[in-house]
Amino acid sequence: MSDATTPTPPPLPDRPAAQAAAETPEPAGGIAGVDDTGVPRLVGELDDIGRGFLSALFDITFTRFITRRLASVFYLVGLVAIGIAFVSALFGGVISGIRSLGWNLGGGIALIASTVIVVPVLAFLAVVLLRFVIEAGVALVAIAENTERTAANTLRD
Repeated sequence: MSDATTPTPPPLPDRPAAQAAAETPEPAGGIAGVDDTGVPRLVGELDDIGRGFLSALFDITFTRFITRRLASVFYLVGLVAIGIAFVSALFGGVISGIRSLGWNLGGGIALIASTVIVVPVLAFLAVVLLRFVIEAGVALVAIAENTERTAANTLRD
């Protein structure tokens, strides 16, 4: 009789992962079928992520998505735009505050102080909002891709 508190260890594979990878023949096209872990590699659309960007861009049927490929570019462009707006708003507010010091001392000090406080907060919120919007778009595309693969696999069975 076996002791119920002692779990049985899972069975070990019959060969190491490196050996399994070395013994597996490569399919046509030169893409390895097994990686270092011994787990078969997915082939198909996942391999085309870095290829055919222009063909995907001009795909009028919208069967292939480019959102994941361009998300980092959009994020970088957005960060640069927010940075430029931050610098121009900060310098513009401080310069306006300095100009108004001569004829309205309290107003100039208030303008400088509010610019130094408000502009960085707004820039931070803009970066957070940009990240949320881009992540939502990428997540939506990932859901669509996963749903398409699930439907294709369900119809085959």
